[in-house]
Amino acid sequence: MSTLLAFDVGSRKIGVAVGTPLSPPRPLTVLAAQPQAELERQLGELFKEWQPAQLVVGRPLTLDDKEQPASRKARQFAERLRQLYAGPVTEVDERYSTREARSRFATARAQGTARQRRGQPLDALAAAIILESYLAN
Repeated sequence: MSTLLAFDVGSRKIGVAVGTPLSPPRPLTVLAAQPQAELERQLGELFKEWQPAQLVVGRPLTLDDKEQPASRKARQFAERLRQLYAGPVTEVDERYSTREARSRFATARAQGTARQRRGQPLDALAAAIILESYLAN
């Protein structure tokens, strides 16, 4: 089965989710964006463990489809993944993924099924939402 890894790139943290075309994406982990060498080591471990067929990187755009500073950071991360990873790397519009992650997390927290620990669930949940969006299209 084709495993996919998705990334929600932030300035300090990168949320990671895993999924397949036949299973719903799920939050996996959150990586520190710096130092670069440690990030690349952790990415290598993820690639080895999950052996993804494809990587998906969320790229935030403005409401009028323009890039913003966060878009450029995500694009740079995708380029670095292309250098580190032999398979395809796809960039997808991630508008509203963090907002949706906050909403889902608030609902789960109100139901008593989630607790936040330094933002980790939120970043990884945003990555899962990015992967859901990619798989739906």
